[in-house]
Parts: sequence; structure tokens; C-alpha cells
Amino acid sequence: MGSYAMFILSVFAAYIIGSFPTSYIMGKLVKGIDVREAGSGNAGATNVLRTVGKIPALITLIVDMAKGFLVVTVLADYFYSMDVPFVYEFYKPLLGFVAICGHIWPVWLKFRGGKGVATTLGVALGLAPLVLLPSLVIWIAVFAWKKFVSLASILSLMAFPVFACIFGCPVYTTVFSVAICAIVIYKHKTNIARLIKGQESKTTIFKRGQTP
Repeated sequence: MGSYAMFILSVFAAYIIGSFPTSYIMGKLVKGIDVREAGSGNAGATNVLRTVGKIPALITLIVDMAKGFLVVTVLADYFYSMDVPFVYEFYKPLLGFVAICGHIWPVWLKFRGGKGVATTLGVALGLAPLVLLPSLVIWIAVFAWKKFVSLASILSLMAFPVFACIFGCPVYTTVFSVAICAIVIYKHKTNIARLIKGQESKTTIFKRGQTP
């Protein structure tokens, strides 16, 4: 099989892995619901937390992160060894971008998926773990302050390309991080509208007086 054919196959594989509908499966298995028709209507870990439970939400978060991480590490390395005709620094973030698109627009759910934050986190962990760290600090600080997952996600996503530049990441990583940031923030447009109107729902992981 030619090198360009392997490239096309790897892109297809990245999309299929990214499109694995973790939150939908958790909702159906645990409560027999479609999470896209409950709570916020988003097929993501936060909505699973609100509508299904903490353990299913944690599983959803881990699996959705793993999708992105495995694509830019195991999958990218496997196919790159088959003479994919692109430089490695371009190829890895490209596959990560495709995986995130798969999560947001999964074929299994008629292209109505989540907002891509957890899968983006996994991709970032695989591409630039040191750059991810300050972005995570921003996420934790904003969430602890305001209790808005959407606001914390948006601000940490906006920070990632900035830190990628500061840390001197390969140019392709920075370019793709900007593209990913733009798409994921666009998917938060309804959250942004609710934040502006003061109507966004806060998220509480541990209620007061509740032990972990």
C-alpha cells in the first residue's frame, strides 16, 4: 500500500477513534437515556456528570482524553513508520485535529457530538505536556473561582496557543492549537451567550459536607 494511501487510512482511523461516543454509551448503559436529550444537551463528561453520575462522568472524561492521546502517540507513530509523506511535526497535530473533529462530529450520532474539550486535553497531553500544565492551572483556578466549566475551558483553551509560542513548540503544533481552539470555542457559542446573560449553569463536583 502506498504512502499516501497509508496517510488517508491513518486520517480515517483518527476520525473513527475520535468519534467513539463515550458519553452516549454511558447514558444508555447506566440510565437508558440519550445525554443529548437531557441536561445541557451536550455529549460530554460535564453533562454526564449532571445527568448520569460521577463515576460515568469520570469514565467518560478518561476515555475521551485517551482517544486524543492515543491518536497523537500510538496511532501517529505506527503510521508514520510506514513512510507517511509528511513531516512528523505536521502529521501528529493533524491527526489530533482530526480526532477532535471526530468527537465533535461523530458519524455514529449523526454528526452531533460533544464540544471536544476532553479529547483536546488528551491531544495536548500527547503533543506538548509541559505547555498543557499552565493551561490546566488556568482551568482549575477559573473553575474554583466561578464554578463554570465552560468559562474555565474557554479561557484555558485560549491560553494554550499562547503558551505554545512561549515554550517554543513546533510551528505546526501552534498553528493546529489555534485551529482547535477556534473550533472548540465556537462549539461553546451557546455557553458564551448564557455567560453574558448570566444564565449559565454552575457545576459542583463535591457538595458542601460531602466526602469525596
